Amino acid sequence: MKIQRVRGTRDLYPADAAVRNWLTDAWRRVSVRNGFAEYEGPLLEPLDLYRAKSGDELVGQLFTIESRAGEELGLRPEMTPTLARMVNARVQSLPRPIKWFSVGPFYRAERPQRGRLREFLQWNVDVIGSDELLADAECIFVAVDLLREVGLTAEDVIVWINDRRLLGSIFEALGIPAERHAGACAVVDRAEKLERSELTKAWDKAVGGSVPFARFEPLLSIDTLSGLRSCDEPVVRCGPVVERLEALDALFMLLQDFGITEFCDFNMKVVRGLAYYTGCVFEAFDRAGQLRSLLGGGRYDNLLKVLGGPQLAGVGFGMGDAVLYELLGELGRLPCTDPRLDVFVVVADERARSTAIQLTAALRGRGVSADLCYRKQGVGKQFKAADIRGAARCVIVGAETRERETVGVKDMASGEQVEMALATFLADPTGGAGQ
Repeated sequence: MKIQRVRGTRDLYPADAAVRNWLTDAWRRVSVRNGFAEYEGPLLEPLDLYRAKSGDELVGQLFTIESRAGEELGLRPEMTPTLARMVNARVQSLPRPIKWFSVGPFYRAERPQRGRLREFLQWNVDVIGSDELLADAECIFVAVDLLREVGLTAEDVIVWINDRRLLGSIFEALGIPAERHAGACAVVDRAEKLERSELTKAWDKAVGGSVPFARFEPLLSIDTLSGLRSCDEPVVRCGPVVERLEALDALFMLLQDFGITEFCDFNMKVVRGLAYYTGCVFEAFDRAGQLRSLLGGGRYDNLLKVLGGPQLAGVGFGMGDAVLYELLGELGRLPCTDPRLDVFVVVADERARSTAIQLTAALRGRGVSADLCYRKQGVGKQFKAADIRGAARCVIVGAETRERETVGVKDMASGEQVEMALATFLADPTGGAGQ
């Protein structure tokens, strides 16, 4: 019986695992240099945690199980609820601001599509305990820092930025009841995906017919802050709207200080579907607009309180690996992951095999990647094996090693081969390449 892997999951062969490790190393490297500390939580959480955070809509997207004790559990689909639970548990003892990141697997019971898997890796970066705009700006900077770290430029990607409070103040100025704001945000979030007739119908349903779509539509088409400020629509001159525009201006000034404005721009249509966002929201996309979002996040100032903790400000984002791999692959920016050895030990005389094994162990003990053939083979076949393994050097152990403690050393790139004392080789087994 031939058993296939589960749809929406991946088999990571050595080259694939090498790419994964390259990316997770980059995630950790960027996080640490920006002052974030790593944490981790369980893969299983109570379903009530996700119900409290996002309601039954999110629960319907989870892989769920029931424990023998009758507990309803879910494989984690995201990290923010776990983060909030963990912070709430020790909130009095944690220094502020709390700057944490995590890297790990996540699960969604969704139909697999390009860039959307059932099992995926995600990087999460959060700042908790600060309502300063600098926290929002720093999270956006960390996201851009990673994009640059993996070889992407402002010509490749764009980070779209908006503020849920700006939309709320516009809705209020238009006369949309406060209880209808969430529904109106959901329609704006889908604006790029719907035909105008569908969009109008969804809008009318969301706002209960209180304001025709034609009154909001001119604002939705404006794609710059300056354009929004200078438009003829009276709502943009209302005090709360002006205040939110000034806050966005201040955010973009901080992004300028961080030196990343070429990556960032305003977009009224970026809302983020999750209802717990309370302020700045942002998403990164490829410039060509062919792929799903590379990352997304924003400010969530009420989440810890919703989950039983204090009122504590938070801002953060998550980046999955699947879409990033798609983009890097299309651009030819994925790293070379061919397996490499520093040294391949060639046994030229079977009577020296014990010495060859000892030498291999000694090299490994010094942090040098080294290997040898398990069975007796001719020298030519061993050189071929070394080439397949990507060895930088071969060290040839034979009769001369037993008789006068010398070895042959072959540079696999140039083909040059020299004889040297075994002690000399051991003093610098990689020829300076490891320095």
